Amino acid sequence: MKIKQITSFLESFAPLEYQETYDNSGLIIGNPDTLVKSTLVTLDCTEDVINEAIETGCNLVIAHHPIIFSGIKKLNGSNYIERTVIKAIKNDIAIYAIHTNLDNVHNGVNAKIAEKLMLKNCKVLLPKKDLTTALVGSGIIGDLNIAIDEQVFLENLKLNMQTDCVKHTPLLKRMIKTVAVCGGSGSFLLKNAIDANADIFITADFKYHEFFDAENKIVIADIGHYESEQFTKDLIYDLLVKNFTKFAVRLSKVNTNPIKYL
Repeated sequence: MKIKQITSFLESFAPLEYQETYDNSGLIIGNPDTLVKSTLVTLDCTEDVINEAIETGCNLVIAHHPIIFSGIKKLNGSNYIERTVIKAIKNDIAIYAIHTNLDNVHNGVNAKIAEKLMLKNCKVLLPKKDLTTALVGSGIIGDLNIAIDEQVFLENLKLNMQTDCVKHTPLLKRMIKTVAVCGGSGSFLLKNAIDANADIFITADFKYHEFFDAENKIVIADIGHYESEQFTKDLIYDLLVKNFTKFAVRLSKVNTNPIKYL
C-alpha cells in the first residue's frame, strides 16, 4: 500500500479544497509513492510523536494539525517545528495533515463532538458560501433528546469531553436543548450560534473580551482546544481501519496538549 492510496482515500472523505486559505493540509513530508509499513495517528505532530513512530516502526504519521503552517526559510533545529521536520526526514517518516478540510465536512471533527454529546438533527452551523451543498462548512448545531438543566449539562460536558476545565459565561436559568459546537478556535461562530437560537455554544480559545459578546443570549462554554479536538484521532483511526487491512494503524499514546491545569 502506497502513501498516495491512503491520502487519496482521506481526501475523498475530506477534500483538500475544503480547507481554509490559511491552512496547510495534505502530504507535508514524504514521497507519495512510498510503501506504508505502519501508520501512527495523532492530533499534533511533535518530536515525541516522531520518536514514537520510530519506536513502533511507523513510516507515516497522520496528524490533524499541520506541523508546518507557513514557509520555513531555514532548517537548523532552532525550534520544535524544525527539529520535528528534521527528525522525520532523517528517519524516512512521512507526515500528512488533515485539518480544516476535516473540520468542514459534515461528518468530520464537529460531528464527532456531536456524537460524544449525543446530539440529534445535526446540521452545519455556517455552510460555505461558494458551494452548492449545505453539508460543508464551520461548526455544527443539533438538539438533545430532552432539555436538561444548564449546570447538569456543563457537568456532563466536562465528563463526556474529558476536560479538566470548562470556562463559561453566566448561566441564564433556562434549560439546554439546542447545542452549537465547533472544534478548536470557534469564537468567530458566536453570532451564528446566537442567530440559530442555540442555548449553548461549545468551542475553544475565546479571548477574555469575547465572552462579553454572549450578552445573556447564550451560554459560551470554552473547553480547551486540545480537549475539543482530542477525539479526532479516533475519527481518523476508524476511517483507516474500516477501509484498509494491509497495514497496521496505531493511535499515538503521546498527549500533545501543551496546556496543563493545576
